[in-house]
Amino acid sequence: MQNDPQPAVTPFALFPTAPPNPVVRIVVADDNPVVRAGLTALLSGHEDITVVAEAADGRQAYDAASRHRPDVILLDVRMPGVDGLSVLPYLVPIAPVLMLTYSGEPETVREALRGGADGYLVHGEFTADQLATAVRDTVRGVTHLTPTAATAVLHQLRDANAHVKQPMPPPFSPTSPKVLSQLQPSVGQSSSDRSRFQLSAREAEIMNLIASGMTNQQIAAACFISEKTVKNHINRIFAKLHSTSRAEAAAKWLGTAPSSGRGVG
Repeated sequence: MQNDPQPAVTPFALFPTAPPNPVVRIVVADDNPVVRAGLTALLSGHEDITVVAEAADGRQAYDAASRHRPDVILLDVRMPGVDGLSVLPYLVPIAPVLMLTYSGEPETVREALRGGADGYLVHGEFTADQLATAVRDTVRGVTHLTPTAATAVLHQLRDANAHVKQPMPPPFSPTSPKVLSQLQPSVGQSSSDRSRFQLSAREAEIMNLIASGMTNQQIAAACFISEKTVKNHINRIFAKLHSTSRAEAAAKWLGTAPSSGRGVG
């Protein structure tokens, strides 16, 4: 009796198939039921995205996020009762929050980002595919800002640094030795010299802002962190620079302190 022929094995069958992309689970929070339904239908059309709950205000958003533990929360700003900005600090510990709203006012954008939002999208400034990409990227920690939000951030940074801009001498103009000696302190400390202070990247950034004359409030706005966090960084900076004041720390950082060339002390 003849054996039945065995089916041919293709080369690709010898290799394991790539695992499917994990499904991104979303909570949609918006007080407009038409917007919620549209977003749910739009995002659910992607195989790797599913809407696990909808919410009409901040309280419902928090309850839904606590219950479902989604991968991303889409949050509107203006909602009745508890609005988006008010509930944002309570949602951030649960899941990344992507603001999705018609509110594009610069201060609203900045407040949302300071509050911990991972991105800010203004309706009318993105396509359906861009929204899906932003949702996926938010899970990976990639920030998305539509043009209105990006402009608000840029203006904030420019405003925060406007007062530290120093007038520059005309290009190619002769500079006297006296002027050069006056400029020396501002460049007296190179980045390699500063490495001995062992500041982290964030601490070095904040130390540069302190040296430029910024207040804690201005530093918090420029870095999108709270003033309390700024104070914590400054305390660590003072300890590492063996300083008790902003002026002393700035002098050591810039290399203008009398003992700056002989170590931290």
